[in-house]
Amino acid sequence: MTMNLRETQSPFRIRPLAAADLEPVVEIDAAAFGRPRQPYFERRLAAALREPALHVQIGLEDRGTLAGYVLARKLEGEFGRFDPALRLEVIGVDPTGQAHGIGARLIEALEAEAAARGIHEIRTQAAWRDHAMLRFLDHHGFSLGDNQVIDCAVEAGAFGPAAEKAFAAPERANASRELDYSAPQSNDHGQMGRDVADVRTLERGDLADMARIDRKLTGRDRTGYVAHQFDEALHDSAIRVSLAARMEGSVAGFLMAKVDAGDFGRTAPVAVIDTLGVDPECAGRGLGRAMLSQLMVNLAALRVERVETVVSRSNFDVLSFFYKAGFAPSQRLAFVKTLA
Repeated sequence: MTMNLRETQSPFRIRPLAAADLEPVVEIDAAAFGRPRQPYFERRLAAALREPALHVQIGLEDRGTLAGYVLARKLEGEFGRFDPALRLEVIGVDPTGQAHGIGARLIEALEAEAAARGIHEIRTQAAWRDHAMLRFLDHHGFSLGDNQVIDCAVEAGAFGPAAEKAFAAPERANASRELDYSAPQSNDHGQMGRDVADVRTLERGDLADMARIDRKLTGRDRTGYVAHQFDEALHDSAIRVSLAARMEGSVAGFLMAKVDAGDFGRTAPVAVIDTLGVDPECAGRGLGRAMLSQLMVNLAALRVERVETVVSRSNFDVLSFFYKAGFAPSQRLAFVKTLA
């Protein structure tokens, strides 16, 4: 076998991250953000060890010392999508090694891993004022995605704890049939959002009902995806804030969300809604509003100040639902790179 001369002479080595890399990863990250975020990286490592098929954690060594890393997660069905993708969530390079092509090598390694898994998209986010990251993404072939990041201050939303105001969701059915956020009847406007159903945290017995509702909404059997989200909700209660809504004794809707404390360069916790579904037989009864209302109360108790989600730019029903709830376009942009 003929070896590439560049490879034989390169001081760099790409390899999976290991538990022993936690300290240098935290140090590299702290150099970039001014403070250590060890709990965030500890949770990421634990999640990757628990579900290796859903995570990609790559390190780059320079002469035996960790000089950079990239963390990504496999998207299975979040945000109403069906096609798998890798979500690039964290990339870090030792300040002493910047401008030496380490970031480029990490992106190449991530693309190779995506190809090995049969994945053809890498998605990520960046703040529009983060000019260095925007230049990096542009240089490596990313473009604006077809999704819009929208967010809302927990206290300022139309359904926030301070206001407890009801809001109207769209009455039309979701044209994509991916998700149904439900719509309240006209006589619901005087009710508090949580009064229409028994909304509580997920329990082990809810999985079958969640998979059943998702199957009705999407026309596909995504039990594996729902089970992965469900397991994360139960095993990592420090970051999951997922809910189920019961009507007449059975689960009629569910909301999957997590508290993100570090993805995409964040330094403050943000709740991210990635899946929300309502049984079509219960549509129009305000379940979407009820679950969002309870979510806001829970987030306020956790002192999480913002909540966000990602919606297709063409899904006007879902955008209308969230806009009426107080959401607006975020200061963050969604990017995608399509792989050959």
